[in-house]
Amino acid sequence: MTRLADYQNRFKFIRFRREDGILEMAIHRDGGTALWDFGETGIHKELGDAFYEVAHDRDNKVVIFTGTGDTFLDSLDYGDPTGSIALTPQFADRLYKEGKDLLHNLLDVEVPVIAAINGNAYIHSELPVMADIVIMADHARIADKVHFQGGAVPGDGVHVIWPMLLGPNRGRYFLITGQELDAQEALRLGVVGEVLPGDKLMKRAWDLARDIMQKPELVRRYTRVALTQHLKRRLLDDLGYGLMVESLAMMSAGKD
Repeated sequence: MTRLADYQNRFKFIRFRREDGILEMAIHRDGGTALWDFGETGIHKELGDAFYEVAHDRDNKVVIFTGTGDTFLDSLDYGDPTGSIALTPQFADRLYKEGKDLLHNLLDVEVPVIAAINGNAYIHSELPVMADIVIMADHARIADKVHFQGGAVPGDGVHVIWPMLLGPNRGRYFLITGQELDAQEALRLGVVGEVLPGDKLMKRAWDLARDIMQKPELVRRYTRVALTQHLKRRLLDDLGYGLMVESLAMMSAGKD
């Protein structure tokens, strides 16, 4: 069985701490706000691998997923000063595998997951809103800035999650226009469950986790299983297809 000691110090961009069965995992860059990158050892790969390890550690009873500082994730690191990416079939194949791991492995975490959105979430914002309980700092905004607005097909899961949360028409509007939802609008639309001052966010996340811990273990675990089954089914049907058309469009960019 996987143990925390096996992976706690394995990941460069993810920080873990566990207390009384509650695992907090926070994305970061050098201890500060996280940056998203697609390097072969970057956070795109690390996070999918980390969810796998967390899912296979039976000592994790509740998971809190959050960022670092006052921003969750709003900036990209392209890995070189020109900001260029070699859009080769090999690169697309790697992103296809990592993209599936990222979302499938998150849903394979069979304990309740709490997301604490500590600030602006503009990149892979579908990840925190896939949690069972989503709470948000009052200064935070949520959007999808990196796909259609960045010249890419919104196909790596956002095309499934956001229309499910917002409804088909509003979800498509959100993805195509890059619409930003402030915390109160996200609450009104049902994207998040609570909005709190930033300095009270993590305390609330831990209070919720400790409350969940009062329930019997199999109640906790099987509630997560029951409530994510439909998400797993939708992603199994549509995620691979979305990743493939996203990659194809990226490789064809500039060749029209």
